[in-house]
Amino acid sequence: MPLIPEEPQIHESAQGPRATPASGRTAPTPRPVPGPRPVAPPRPGRPGPLRPAPPVQRTPHDVAVAKPAVPGPAAPATPTPVSAPAAASAAPQLQLIPASAVGALDAAEEAVDLLLESGRAPGEVLVITTGEQHPWAAHELSFGETAYWAQHDAGDDVFYADATAASRATSRPVVVVAVNGGSAAAVAEALPLAHARAGALLIVCGDPQQINSVLGVGV
Repeated sequence: MPLIPEEPQIHESAQGPRATPASGRTAPTPRPVPGPRPVAPPRPGRPGPLRPAPPVQRTPHDVAVAKPAVPGPAAPATPTPVSAPAAASAAPQLQLIPASAVGALDAAEEAVDLLLESGRAPGEVLVITTGEQHPWAAHELSFGETAYWAQHDAGDDVFYADATAASRATSRPVVVVAVNGGSAAAVAEALPLAHARAGALLIVCGDPQQINSVLGVGV
């Protein structure tokens, strides 16, 4: 007589097979999903959420009839305060290029070239010499002072002037001084004048000790 295999009994406590990764490592336990966060309590000193007040029912007797407002005398206009004038601009930045009296003019020319290459407009630069005139100034003055100063007033190019004529020149953002000789009195007069004419930057090419003694500052 053939034997009939018995059906396996399934116990409630039995668990199914666990999924094992192919690599042999234990599968990571899934993290619980965070539920909704509780409402944070109101901070100390701050009121909680305000609920709208229930509407108030009024009877016809409680409604007051608004009377037309009678225009009164107009209030005098309050004068608008006038702002104080802007403070004077700060002193220009000082830069010193050590140079001898012979090489001061060449150093000033190099400084002008660097200024123009950095983006300065030619009309923003004024060059003052304490000794011999710059060749450009000597050439332009050969056509007369009227044409010479007309180019200064146009303000579209670098202007060169010696210490005696610099007092007539107007302020420009950058002033370059070439201490290329001249008397001590001429240098002492040219440096403070150049400092007053410079709006943002003053470049002095010359002997550092002489410049420091005249300006009275460490440059």
